[in-house]
Amino acid sequence: MSIRLDLARDSGLTLSDALSVLLPTPAQDLSDLPRTTELVQPFKPFHDHFAAQGFSSVDASDAPCGDVILFVPRAKAQARALVHHACQRASGKIVVDGVKTDGIDSLLKEVRKRVPVEGPISKAHGKIFWFAADADAFSDWALSDMTLAGGYRTVPGVFSSDGIDPASELLIAAMPDRPGARIADLGAGWGYLSSRLLEREGVHSIDLVEADHVALDCARHNISDPRARFHWADALNWAAPEPLDTVVMNPPFHTSRAADPALGRGFIAAAARSLAPSGQLWMVANRHLPYEAALEAHFTRFEELGGDARFKIFNATRPRRRAGAS
Repeated sequence: MSIRLDLARDSGLTLSDALSVLLPTPAQDLSDLPRTTELVQPFKPFHDHFAAQGFSSVDASDAPCGDVILFVPRAKAQARALVHHACQRASGKIVVDGVKTDGIDSLLKEVRKRVPVEGPISKAHGKIFWFAADADAFSDWALSDMTLAGGYRTVPGVFSSDGIDPASELLIAAMPDRPGARIADLGAGWGYLSSRLLEREGVHSIDLVEADHVALDCARHNISDPRARFHWADALNWAAPEPLDTVVMNPPFHTSRAADPALGRGFIAAAARSLAPSGQLWMVANRHLPYEAALEAHFTRFEELGGDARFKIFNATRPRRRAGAS
């Protein structure tokens, strides 16, 4: 169990059997909760982690429930929206747990201005507090869509929600006018790269692979072209339906605040597995991240093409996936 949640229960917090938990991650040990607990986690690897433990894990839920536990996300607008949504669903208590670096202190101050709060309990660089669900107290915190230049839809909490990512803009500008017939966009986000590629010549299909269900829903809204196919999947183990001509990607490099280049290396390996022998990878990455060795391990040839002081662009060809790379 989460250490702060344990302390809260020791301090008198009681939870109903009709419990919904929002945005748990593998960092939270929920093994003491009944398996009837509904876990809401739109990030596919974390969703699968808890489903494998026997929980009812869903990507989203509007179903009524007794109590809600919310693990606070980093994006402030997303956290507020989840508090509002939890209050619409719950008939009992809303329990909010988070770390200081994700804004739990400021969220606590804001909630206290609107409803009476129990707790809070501080432990392990974070806080937990709870309050009675109030369907009206947070009505102005409801989730609202954002429309970026070009008419793209995003929502708070998805990657690059407040503007087109400059690295993706650099990548699309570097790619050829005919990028390939069968393309996959690994870590497609809300669909910027795929939408731009569909404007180019010779594209027969694009597979958008995205682990964040919320971002993928945005992509579905942003791209109505029938050549686009949408996959809620972890790019690290997604299997292409057929060998691809091109993989394009702006891979993530963290699942928390700490940089983890292993994610990008895993994306490179996945691209090599998915490509036809004559296929190619187009990739943009932060300049400081060391992906060259992974590119050399999984492709016969690669080169850096342009970029700027912040980002570098790679084109890699002749994948080695048949040679046992993974």
